[in-house]
Amino acid sequence: MPELPEVEAVRRELAPVLEGAQVGRVVLRRSNLRRPFPPEFEQRIAGATVRRLRRRAKYLLADLSSGDTLVMHLGMSGSFRVEPANHVPELHDHVVFDLSSGRSVVFNDPRRFGVMDLAPTRQVDRASPVAGLGPEPLSSAFDGRT
Repeated sequence: MPELPEVEAVRRELAPVLEGAQVGRVVLRRSNLRRPFPPEFEQRIAGATVRRLRRRAKYLLADLSSGDTLVMHLGMSGSFRVEPANHVPELHDHVVFDLSSGRSVVFNDPRRFGVMDLAPTRQVDRASPVAGLGPEPLSSAFDGRT
């Protein structure tokens, strides 16, 4: 399972591609990962611009212009890669985000332990999988008293 430093490395790799990009289309190549995708998942993301990609513990959080945050977890074997929009999908490419830039961000997860969810951005810390997590170890607020 990717640990926090690996998840932060993924965030740093994806941020220049995603931040400021508009999602033109979302392709789900199956109906679920570890659990089903939220209702209208594709429609709620398509057309939105990614305002910021951040990390909270082992979760990646993409704040969207629609007011939702895409909450993602790599699970045991999940990974992202950036491809040209016309790439040929691989066997375990389960989610494809086609961007207005002509690139695609592809989520590949052979074991399907990954998670993708949507939560209102203003409530993401209270109403999503990140609710109730302890202090962020890389933040300046983390100290001996925390």
